Amino acid sequence: MMQAVAKPRIGIIGTGAIGGFYGLMLARAGFDVHFLLRSEFSAVAAQGLQVNSAVHGALSLNPVQAYSAAEDMPPCDWLLVAAKSTSSGLAPVIAKAAAPGAKVLLLQNGLDVEDSLREVLPDSLHLLGGLCLICVHREGPGVITHQALGAVNVGYHSGPAHDEATRMAIVEEGAGLFRSAGIDSQAMPNLHQARWQKLVWNIPYNGLSVLLGASTAPLMADADSRALIQALMAEVVQGAKACGHDIAPGYADFLFNMTDKMPDYWPSMHHDLLHKRPLELDAIYARPLAAAKAAGCELPRIEALYRALVFIDRRNV
Repeated sequence: MMQAVAKPRIGIIGTGAIGGFYGLMLARAGFDVHFLLRSEFSAVAAQGLQVNSAVHGALSLNPVQAYSAAEDMPPCDWLLVAAKSTSSGLAPVIAKAAAPGAKVLLLQNGLDVEDSLREVLPDSLHLLGGLCLICVHREGPGVITHQALGAVNVGYHSGPAHDEATRMAIVEEGAGLFRSAGIDSQAMPNLHQARWQKLVWNIPYNGLSVLLGASTAPLMADADSRALIQALMAEVVQGAKACGHDIAPGYADFLFNMTDKMPDYWPSMHHDLLHKRPLELDAIYARPLAAAKAAGCELPRIEALYRALVFIDRRNV
């Protein structure tokens, strides 16, 4: 008789909207999920997690395997890192919670976010990138609203898997975790290109939500803001191409039309502004601008948007 393969133990580093949503979905699918929290530890330990989802209905997880320190967590085979790209000191936290040879999946926005983490992670850990296509935000401690979408696309960045077959097997394992929880997930053979593709949406909508104080519906309802969004998207595609990544013709139009059909949504950068958190300007704007410039490509509209956002961010203290 064949022995059943044990399900991997999963750790969530950063239990905000993203970490809370995916962690709850994985726990409901029968995975052993452990959640690291900071300010919301007491509330979640006492009341659990709640997701009010337009897609899945009202979901809750109580009790939650919650921790306020990484050293208290059991060694995890997979670590989903959902902390913001502005977070510091992630590497020691990951190292404390990781089982030997663990897979670390970085669920962050922006370009090259894996590179800086890789430099300070143990060589024995696999580092992957995850791109979340989801409309989700925190309502309060342990309470999350999920408005639409939800897919996570997964790619391998670096680590002890040197041959392509082993890397793709790990990527497929990661995508399989999400699929087991009823979440669409695709393997990405080129993580760097996929991050440029995600910027086609993030650069216009995140920045303009802060600069213009508008959510997606009013931005899409006005002819001038629509034209600006399309111009910014075209510059992202231009920057990607200069860096050697040909984004498929029609991809920007696909994202633009998808946003037209989405429920009204405030992007994450607007929530960061509202809660006086640092904006993720380095990962989403500065790095793509620098990469394009190094390839001989100027992106003037994105540069102007970035400079305005830096001004807003500096005053938002």
